[in-house]
Amino acid sequence: MPATIESRLAELGITLPQAPSPAANYVPYVVSGPLVFLSGQVPMADGKPSFVGKVGADFSVDEGYQAARLCAVNLLAQLRNACDGDLDRVERVVKLSGFVNCAPDFTAQPQVVNGASDLMVEVFGESGRHARFAVGAPALPLGVAVEVDGVFELR
Repeated sequence: MPATIESRLAELGITLPQAPSPAANYVPYVVSGPLVFLSGQVPMADGKPSFVGKVGADFSVDEGYQAARLCAVNLLAQLRNACDGDLDRVERVVKLSGFVNCAPDFTAQPQVVNGASDLMVEVFGESGRHARFAVGAPALPLGVAVEVDGVFELR
């Protein structure tokens, strides 16, 4: 019997937090047909923003990678809510969009957003491979280093 997504998360040592509430006038996700569109998630830990600052100035690429990975953990928490608690309903990760708050001359946005992409593949296997973009931004909400949103297909 194949491992469930929850058991895969446990193997990876990941405990999903409670999904954060929206910070403004939007919803955390929208289900349309078999697709779930997740609003952008920032690197929140214990209800507080972490990795506040710019990659390439305040943080290294490796630290930015960890910030993106934390964004992905928060995406999975929202996705679990969208799936009524059953992440095994996820057919595939369709697309991730990554925004990196970075110094003006920083060009390693793809390596930073790999933190989110790599986690999706670790959790969902081949179904975790996805389309994506990774761009630099002059600022992000709460001053955080990374924000990631996603589109997922459900069974």
